[in-house]
Amino acid sequence: MVIYVSGVVSTGDVERKIIKGLFTVPLKNIILVIVGLKGETHGYEILKEMEKFTVGIWKPSHSNLYTLLNKMVEEGLLEPREEYKGKVRRVKYSLTDKGWEYLRTSNDLALRSLYTAISYHERLKKKLDEVGRERKIDRETLKEYLELLKQIRNLLDEEIKAIEARLG
Repeated sequence: MVIYVSGVVSTGDVERKIIKGLFTVPLKNIILVIVGLKGETHGYEILKEMEKFTVGIWKPSHSNLYTLLNKMVEEGLLEPREEYKGKVRRVKYSLTDKGWEYLRTSNDLALRSLYTAISYHERLKKKLDEVGRERKIDRETLKEYLELLKQIRNLLDEEIKAIEARLG
């Protein structure tokens, strides 16, 4: 489907703007997740992971990323460590205790937001069907969506078991 927006005819441009909007705000959290999961990483690795995270549609510019990384170091969330390979300087980042705490708190909030977003998503799907604007999904995308739903179900089953065990 081609969408016309302000004279622009490219579906890719519209998708890129949407994805950028979705990830611009929580960029700090995404960086913390990437660094937390990798243990220690440098800027280029973060950019590559962000590109995967946004399904290849968007990634921040190098200058925006490094500005944000420096700010996160100043905030005490990340700790930089310089390493040299010959004359090439590379800075690797790891989470500080404050960074881990921030990540834990933001993860808890993200989880609550995710459940709310899923609820809205399901309600919106029903409403779109009601007004005759249901989304036509190609078979391959539908297969990927089914696989994602199965993964979410497995994660939720594990979480339910963990919570039930904590509650006794």
